[in-house]
This record gives sequence, C-alpha cells and structure tokens, in this order.
Amino acid sequence: MLKSHSCGELNKKHVGAKVTLAGWVDRRRDHGDLIFIDLRDREGVVQVVFNPEISKSCHQTASEMRSEYVVRVSGEVARRPRGTENPKMATGEIEVIAYDTAILNPSKTPPFYINEDIEIDENLRLRYRYLDLRRARMRENLLLRHQVVKFIRDFINDKGFIEVETPILIKSTPEGARDYLVPSRLQPGKFYALPQSPQQLKQLLMVAGVEKYFQIARCFRDEDTRADRQPEFTQLDLEMSFIDEEDILKLIEELFTAMVAALKPEMRLIKPFPRLSYNEAMARYGTDKPDLRFGLEIRDLSDIAAQSSFSIFRSVISEGGRVKGICVPGGADYSRRQLDELNRLVQGLGAKGLTTIALGTSAASLDSLTIGMVKSVAVKFLTLEQIKEMAERFGAKAGDLLLIIAAKPEVVDVALAGLRQEMARRLKLADPNMFAFAFIEGFPLLRRDEGAGRWASEHHPFTAPRDEDIPLLDSAPQKVRGRHYDFVGNGYEIGGGSIRIHTAELQRKVFRLLGYSDGEIEARFGHLLEAFDYGAPPHGGIALGVDRIAMLLAGEETIREVIAFPKNQNAVDLTFDAPSPVTEEQLSELHLLLREED
Repeated sequence: MLKSHSCGELNKKHVGAKVTLAGWVDRRRDHGDLIFIDLRDREGVVQVVFNPEISKSCHQTASEMRSEYVVRVSGEVARRPRGTENPKMATGEIEVIAYDTAILNPSKTPPFYINEDIEIDENLRLRYRYLDLRRARMRENLLLRHQVVKFIRDFINDKGFIEVETPILIKSTPEGARDYLVPSRLQPGKFYALPQSPQQLKQLLMVAGVEKYFQIARCFRDEDTRADRQPEFTQLDLEMSFIDEEDILKLIEELFTAMVAALKPEMRLIKPFPRLSYNEAMARYGTDKPDLRFGLEIRDLSDIAAQSSFSIFRSVISEGGRVKGICVPGGADYSRRQLDELNRLVQGLGAKGLTTIALGTSAASLDSLTIGMVKSVAVKFLTLEQIKEMAERFGAKAGDLLLIIAAKPEVVDVALAGLRQEMARRLKLADPNMFAFAFIEGFPLLRRDEGAGRWASEHHPFTAPRDEDIPLLDSAPQKVRGRHYDFVGNGYEIGGGSIRIHTAELQRKVFRLLGYSDGEIEARFGHLLEAFDYGAPPHGGIALGVDRIAMLLAGEETIREVIAFPKNQNAVDLTFDAPSPVTEEQLSELHLLLREED
C-alpha cells in the first residue's frame, strides 16, 4: 500500500516511529519558515509539519499543496511542543515531521468547504455527493450504517437464520404503491417489476422449508419522496415458520436493545418496549407512529362540547365529527402572533381552524379560576364549569393553554398529531438522548376505499385475520382485526409485519373481498396459491427500514443523510442526472414507443 498507517490511528505511542501517510489536504497553514498541513483520510486527521531545514524539496512541494489535493507523506511521529497540543483532535498530542512527500493528484477548488460543518444547499451537496461524503459528518454516518448492517447480520445469524437473496426482476403484483416496471427485450410487450418488498418470495421460502430467513433487501417504490422515504431503499426482511406474533416482537425488542447498547451506549431506552393497540395510539396521539418521548396526549372533549352553546362545536358533532385537543403546559401567555401561526399550521393539515383557551396565570389553581381569567373567543359560549371540566380532562392547571380542533375524526387526528409534534419541537420536550421504541398492534385488516367503492388492505393482502374474526369476513368485514404489527420509534414507522395467511382457501376469500375476480386471482397470485396446496406452514415476519434505523441512530432528520447516493425530493439523482432520456435504438430494442401526453 501507499501508506503504512492511517492518519487517525496515530497517537503518542507512535512517537519516534517512521510512518508513511496518504490522504487529502484538509487545511494548509503557511508560516513562512514552516508549513503545516492537516492531512485527512477515512480514519481521521493528523498535523504534518514541513521544515526546510529537514528537507527543502519537501518544503517546496508542500508550498504547492492546496485544499483537497491528494498527497503522500513520509515522516517521523513527534510530540507537539508543549502548549501547542490540540484537544479538539484525536491526534492532537502528536504531529508528523515530514522528510519526503509527493502530490498524487491536485484538486480544483471545491464548490463548498469540506472541512467545515456548515449549512450547504442540499442540491449542491447531492450534485457533488462524492465531495460531500468526504465531510466528517457524512463519513461518520456511512460508518454507522455499516455498523448497523453488520450488527444485524451477526445478531440474526446467531439466532439461526439463513440469509437468502431473492430476485430483483419479478412479477408486478399489488403491494400498496406503484411498481417500477422494466420492459423485456426477449418477451415483447411484457414487463418485469422491481420488488416493493420480497413479500411473496419470502413466503415461498417458508413453503420451501427454510423456516428462518432474512435478507438485507433492496426495495423499490414509485411514490413521492419525503424525509423518511426514497424511491429505492434497504430493509431488513425477516420471516419465520411455526411462530406467532410474540416470537417476532420479542426478537425485534432483543435486537434493538442489543444494537443500541453496542452502537449508541450513551442513549437511553424505554424498556420494556411499550405495546399499544391501534385504537389506543390513534385516541391518545392521533397517529399510529407516535413519539412517546413526551406527553401532550390528545383528549376527546366531544361530550362536553356537545353541551355547550358554541355552534362550531355543536354542528361538527351533529355531523359525526369530534372535538379533541391537547394541553400546552405554561402556554397561556402565548402571543396573538404565536396563536395565529398555530392556526395556520392546523389549516395546512386540513382543519378549518383552531380554538384556543388560555387558563389565566393569575389564578392560584383551577378552583380559583374565574371566567374573567380565561382568554378565548369561545368563552362567551362556554360556562366556567365546562371550561374547568375540559381542563380537568387534560390534567391542566392555571397558566396552561388548551388547543382544540373540531372536525371529522380523520381530520382531527391528522391535525392534532401534527400540532402535537410542533409543540413538542417548540418546547423541546423530546429528549434527544432517548429512543422510545414501541409496538402498535390490533390494526383493522381492511379499510374502505370510498373512491373505488371497495375494500382495501390496511397492511397488504397476505396478512392473516385473527382466528376469531374469520367468520366476520362474510358478515362484517369492517370489524375484522388483522394479525399485523408495526414497530415505531421517536415518531417514525421503522417497519411492520404480520402473521401471514397460509391456506389457499382463506387467501382466495380475502382476494375476493378486495375485488379481484377469480381470473385475476389466478393470473396474479396463482403461483402462491398453488404453493400453499403443497403444505405451507404457519408463518410470519417483519420488514424494518435500514435507512430509517441508521437515520435515528445518527440523529439525522432525513434518510438522505445516511444513504451514499440518494435521490432528491423530486426523485432525481443529481450526481448522475438520472432519470435521463435514452436513444431511439434502445427504445426500439425494447419494443417501446413514446407518445406525447394530451
């Protein structure tokens, strides 16, 4: 190799050693007689000193170096002179006195600073991603992601699982999002699909007797991007035979408890991981992926609001809506501007507006609260007793602020979930040194797609209904509960799974409920149903987003920061300028003809 040591590994134990280093010029400081270079490689940074009294040619070469030049240096490790140590550097006690050097490759001036952790336009970073990845933060994120994947592989292997690779070119089947399609040159007019997940493949592996399968799987979904979503992503895919829900949940809790202890020991965990029903999560937090690091729980005030003379509350309730809210501790002194900001926030989330009730700070307690101490546009339509009853439901006290929304149930949930997150951000309620993992269970098997006029899967069509609910598939599908579970953490859905249907008869019944004809069932899923007729064991599994896991452990707010070459918010790879046009010859080979949209 061109180097004997990495820059970051050197310390005072190496004093007196002859070393050869290679890397990038992180900083250069010319003091006339002496030139100092901070040399950087993957493992860290070390200071190199070029002294003309030791080597004039070496000093001359150093004078030509600039930031991001690729160089090689040979020298002797020495202690830094007393008082010049740099405690901010891992190698800050030592330096390398150079006696030989060479410029391996010069560099143009980068479009942004590599050696400073400053705000940079994301599109510029993605355009020059190969430079962005040189930055310490990104380098550490890539290393952490590597450690996450290695830990998962080692842990799952020790549990007796077999890693099996499944095809990337498969058949297009409904998985909940649009497929990426790949035209076949050899089969004109036919298409492969890139897998949204290896769902049917891992079920077939259970029929094959693998019993314990896992894969670090690449998956593809043609859907809009957001902070925790990319067109292509990586997941831990896992399936087991002869198990029930408890086996899966215990395995995942053990995996994440061990992973955090190994990779982020400074972080705290809520243990054991809480388990909430879907209905409980929606009632308390307005979402099935709640952040449990703080309270601000939602309370239903509909029964109290229905007794008031406030026409907004009463009309919403009469139309089947709900009146719900959260309590902001110490928020009674919020300004009009702050309240207007919150009002615009909930309007952006679908609500028509926000009703605020400030419980006067001048009251010693709720018992001493008077109507004159309450600030709200609704105060003339509510009695003091009704206001106190609302406050008691929240466990509020004088000086707190009630934020209330009246709307259709689904609108109330979405708006209050977003409002809860925003207030936690403003009040800094979420402990950045805590992971609050949880399992959400008891999802409905089906949901009504009113636009299409049919039932749709809440999870996917291969999820098994609870045994006791199977008779309801014929009489009351809306009441059927699925054997589906989600794994969430700090407000993000990390993954989800289920116990699967493993008999052809029950699977056909669910497909028919979803609106598929017998012909469509055979064309799309005949291979799976046939496999079930050859002795399919009971089985289930889970898929966890590796990108989201790495994002949480790295303390980042988007998975783009833990993916080497991500797409931007418009699903464009700015480094390669993809997607891009192809030639007429390529289209002809694939038997494709492009047409203009009307």
